[in-house]
Amino acid sequence: MRSTRVTDFASLITQTVRDAAWLPHRYDPGHDAVHFQHVPRDVHRKAVFATDEHLPADAEKRVLRREDVIGAVPDEAPMHFIFHSAFCCSTLLARVFDRPGWAMGLKEPVILNDLVGWRRRGGDPRTVAMVLDHSLRLLGRPFDPGEAIVIKPSNIVNSLATAMLAMRPSARALLLHAPLPTYLTSVAKKGMQGRLWVRDGLVGMLQDGSISFGFDQKDYLGQTDLQVAAIGWLAQHAIFAGLIARFGPDRVRSLDSETLLARREDAVRALTAHYGMPLTEADLSELAHGPVFHRHSKLGTDFASTDRNQEYRDAASAHGDEIDKVVRWAMAVAESAGVPMVLDSPLVA
Repeated sequence: MRSTRVTDFASLITQTVRDAAWLPHRYDPGHDAVHFQHVPRDVHRKAVFATDEHLPADAEKRVLRREDVIGAVPDEAPMHFIFHSAFCCSTLLARVFDRPGWAMGLKEPVILNDLVGWRRRGGDPRTVAMVLDHSLRLLGRPFDPGEAIVIKPSNIVNSLATAMLAMRPSARALLLHAPLPTYLTSVAKKGMQGRLWVRDGLVGMLQDGSISFGFDQKDYLGQTDLQVAAIGWLAQHAIFAGLIARFGPDRVRSLDSETLLARREDAVRALTAHYGMPLTEADLSELAHGPVFHRHSKLGTDFASTDRNQEYRDAASAHGDEIDKVVRWAMAVAESAGVPMVLDSPLVA
């Protein structure tokens, strides 16, 4: 009877790790356990992010010890990353890579956020690094043979980006961002939600040690919401500049959202070539002029560039004076801290 149970358990492990539809959704450091959730490809496609808010609440779940599953993981698919600083069309771009037999884009898997939270709570860095490596192995299982995996983590995971690229020497990354005025406009047009979000982000980056602009923590209480937003943007830019300096243009390229939207065919062509998985010209044209770039990445509704431009014009009209002042202030902070406002290693020249 004992051997039967062991055999059944071994079969459960094998079935789980050999099927990419079993998403490694959460990590529990207290029990060293991975919480898997059954998320088929069509559910990934419909979900804005691979988060509890957007995944079916009744999905089947399995909780398995990390040490029991990691030895059964098959070989990883080729893996690449889209690191971003928010409000920059990263979700849209991740959707480009949902093409069966070619690639799968994973949008903000929460297990990586869990590791950031664990580290912020004082998790041992060596143990966090080991579990990060194992989490990438679990995320790197292809849905179909021959597919690559493109992971778009949440922007709070940028503090782990150096480790992730070091752990996967063949992986390449895109550093996607919005120009600072566009970013600040996005924050402003979201109202209180956006302003609270940037302050929460600042707290997290202070915990990560990602903020080093010469301010005391009490100084941030005296700054406006958009100044806090600009500090967060500068901190992300500093991380991105460090990635470019460390890994070089062969592995890391930068792109801003305005260039992506204005030159989407060039951007997709350059990005897929950067990842070593180019598309045919026909496929490029289909993507650039198809629904991916013409639907709201969060709402799923039709959304033309003219709609986006009007939204930003309205927000800029209401908050333009504050945004202009904060941009000038941020440029002075960036110059003092040695943070480039324009990143090197552009994807599209």
